[in-house]
Amino acid sequence: MTTDKITFLLNWQPAPYHIAIFLSQTKGYFKEQDLDVAILEPSNPSDVTELIGSNKVDMGLKAMIHTLAAKARGYPVTSVASLLDEPFTGILYLKNSGITENFQSLKGKKIGYVGEFGKIQIDELTKHYGMKPDDYTAVRCGMNIAKFIVEGKIDAGVGIECMQQVELEEHLKQKGLPVTDAKMLRIDKLACLGCCCFCTILYICNDKFLKENPEKVRKFLVAIKKATDYVLSDPVTAWKEYVNFKPQLDNELSYKQFQRCYAYFSESLFNVHRDWKKVTAYGKRLAILPPNYEANYTNEFLSWVEPEEVSDPLEAQRLMAIHQDRCRKEATFRRLVLPA
Repeated sequence: MTTDKITFLLNWQPAPYHIAIFLSQTKGYFKEQDLDVAILEPSNPSDVTELIGSNKVDMGLKAMIHTLAAKARGYPVTSVASLLDEPFTGILYLKNSGITENFQSLKGKKIGYVGEFGKIQIDELTKHYGMKPDDYTAVRCGMNIAKFIVEGKIDAGVGIECMQQVELEEHLKQKGLPVTDAKMLRIDKLACLGCCCFCTILYICNDKFLKENPEKVRKFLVAIKKATDYVLSDPVTAWKEYVNFKPQLDNELSYKQFQRCYAYFSESLFNVHRDWKKVTAYGKRLAILPPNYEANYTNEFLSWVEPEEVSDPLEAQRLMAIHQDRCRKEATFRRLVLPA
């Protein structure tokens, strides 16, 4: 049996939401498609789009805002599917930090960000709320936002609800404090975006690889879809198989993060047209995209029926917030069913 090699770069070290990728490997779904996939981990998450865009790696994962900005900066990449759909993203902080729901309470604070675009977002928000970028101290933290908040190196930082916020909640729990003391100023609300989709995690390809290997990409996504279906149908068993392969994730924190990621997993894998339109407009507003920029995504490599988009995305976000709060309280696996 012949196999086709694909190099695939994660957006960071293995995390709970990478489960479908690794189970595609361990359960033989890639092999069923005659594919040999080399799963790689970056030493710096900021290098991902450059490595894929420069044709050093075939495929990988990246957030929507970074995928858009990569092509605008000359790195030819295209999103072919979605992994984590609209996770809540915002400025995380602890209740005792002196920060409130009033954005101007961030004045004089040290705010952490993962990479370049996090700072651009915060700078744009300070302008929107009558402040200047030098009204706060920016600290580049990489993926250590929660760790730096706990250690007191920053007062707040940009993170996502199902990962860094859970990390803060676990810290509070260990200290005997209410987990609700972990707070978030959601960027979609602050920026009046109407969605959290700028941090949707995507499967992206190098454009040259995509053009020359369309069948490889189709087969890859068939395997990923099968693994995603398996995870969604039996998350407890799927997690046991995952941590058997990645024992460093076999801990309470990672399991809780997986539970909170569960509702965000894209069941269909489709790129959502409405979200791409909104984030492209947001990128132009942030001046990281030119006025004539066209979004770099496609659904042509997904061979199943495309679902209808939700009729009321703002209501969907409201319901998701309630849903995730319930998940936090009950520590269960739940999917949110939204009207088409």
